Amino acid sequence: MKERFLVLRRVVTPSTPPAGAEAAAARTLPDVQVHTLDRRDVPELRSDPGVRAVAPSMPVRLITPVQRSAAPTATGPTWGVQAVRADTSPRSGAGVVVAVLDTGIDVSHPAFSGVTLVRRDFTGPDDAEGGVDDQGHGTHCAGTIFGRDVEGQRIGVARGVERALIGKVLGSNGGGTSEGIARAITWATQQGAHVISMSLGMDFPGLVAQLITQGLPPELATSRALVDYRANLDLFGALADYTRAFGGDVVPTQLIAAAGNESRRQQDPDWEVSVAPPATADGFTSVAAVGLGSAGRPDQGLVVAPFSNTGATVAGPGVGVVSAQMGGGLVAYSGTSMATPHVAGVTALWVEALAAAGDLTRLTLETALRGHATRAPLVPDVDKLDVGLGLVQAPQT
Repeated sequence: MKERFLVLRRVVTPSTPPAGAEAAAARTLPDVQVHTLDRRDVPELRSDPGVRAVAPSMPVRLITPVQRSAAPTATGPTWGVQAVRADTSPRSGAGVVVAVLDTGIDVSHPAFSGVTLVRRDFTGPDDAEGGVDDQGHGTHCAGTIFGRDVEGQRIGVARGVERALIGKVLGSNGGGTSEGIARAITWATQQGAHVISMSLGMDFPGLVAQLITQGLPPELATSRALVDYRANLDLFGALADYTRAFGGDVVPTQLIAAAGNESRRQQDPDWEVSVAPPATADGFTSVAAVGLGSAGRPDQGLVVAPFSNTGATVAGPGVGVVSAQMGGGLVAYSGTSMATPHVAGVTALWVEALAAAGDLTRLTLETALRGHATRAPLVPDVDKLDVGLGLVQAPQT
């Protein structure tokens, strides 16, 4: 039986011929192709020296918020904006290009007034223009990254961003494919994204169930899904390498992805699930979620969200996060999906700060984002594995 496979090749941008080996490495771009193949043909394809990775298209799902509630009436910055110290940062994200790969966006929401939104829909066979949000998830995430103030509340971490790339990679049922994600990452990179935010994950259980419905026994279905899972991790890791190489030190693209919401610490403290892919792939920054503790303050006593998966790189505010609601107004969501755009927004602030200092490279950006993360606002007995390097912090100069 033939299936759809992603094939990652490397080509050189024809519009800017490289002057040497180093220039060639800096101007290579990821070329994701889709082939319909029999699995028996894959080993021969992998032997092609021009092929870096081959992986079957896997189902991807929205990392659904674990809680939704009405936004409390308030003014000023949200607790998440305060916790990452974006409210005291002199940076706004001006000049930074941010990509949000999610369910699309509500372009009519006042939170995005004045922002140039470049939209593309990757949920179909063709990468068509558009990307209407019929879930509300992408609208909420985008609001946290670069949304303007709404109803007297500051919801956006980097509210000075003027150009955003919106890739619709998840449909009305919250589902998508790794094929769509790979194409969207390539598109965002070619469009000059400094930051790519993804609040989604590969649906391993869904793939197992799909293979069983196709007639495979559970043991074989699980084994096949594991093989496909590993192949996709390798492909996304390779894609991250090429993505960073394409921009070089001019556009050092950062891939930010949610850790996932499968842990159940409220039922059992030991019920902790590891970070879900693609956040586990090499080159991605995975994000855990924290919330307000008993002190109720964003600068002290923060706790790990009970649903947040463990083993993330850094953490962000992810409980009771107020942001843009599809159709207008504000709504509060909880999930690592909500923590991820906080980290994406802080990354945008660091891009601006480093560019202003003439020191923006991939290494300096990663060092600033991770090196300034702190566990100081968290409860003293926090499990370091749950929050990684700690809560990200915005530049203060």
